[in-house]
Amino acid sequence: MTDISLIDRLLDVIEHDIVPKTAEGVAHGNKLFGAAILRKDDRSLVLAETNNEIENPLWHGEVHCLKRFYEMPRAERVDTKDALFIATHEPCSLCLSAITWTGFDNFYYLFSHEDSRDSFAIPHDLKILKEVFTLDPGGYNAENAYWKSFSIRRLVRALPEAERQRLETRIGTISARYDELSEAYQASKAENDIPLN
Repeated sequence: MTDISLIDRLLDVIEHDIVPKTAEGVAHGNKLFGAAILRKDDRSLVLAETNNEIENPLWHGEVHCLKRFYEMPRAERVDTKDALFIATHEPCSLCLSAITWTGFDNFYYLFSHEDSRDSFAIPHDLKILKEVFTLDPGGYNAENAYWKSFSIRRLVRALPEAERQRLETRIGTISARYDELSEAYQASKAENDIPLN
């Protein structure tokens, strides 16, 4: 059974904690990917971050979030086994590895690799999976010895109709904001120094 309150909380974090940082990042020329870390026990926010590829092409939303997480004083961090990891977009191969190496046993994402390619004109995740790893789309193990991943949209589709419609409306509102951010990024990306922009 899907925990509806968890989905609402994940969407709250995306909408209110990640999106504002992402809007600022996009204004500086970064891509629109972001991430956050929550405590499992009370779902409180530990940290939200966004892509910072202008500074370093390795600072994808998830990796930049993890970088900032490990820059926090140890006393302010939570053990990764006691945390939820949220990615706005399905993590690429770099970010999948970073999540694994840092010991998270889960991650949730809103937009798929196909959404990144088709809706946001950023096809690199799927191209790298195919060209470098010879994997088809979704070719990684969504549940494995390290972690289990969850598509927020897939979780919502499995809900009873009333809750599904309410949450799909929320996702539609968030998606519209990401469409705006994508247009801004696409309009300015020729001016940035990101190798795979």
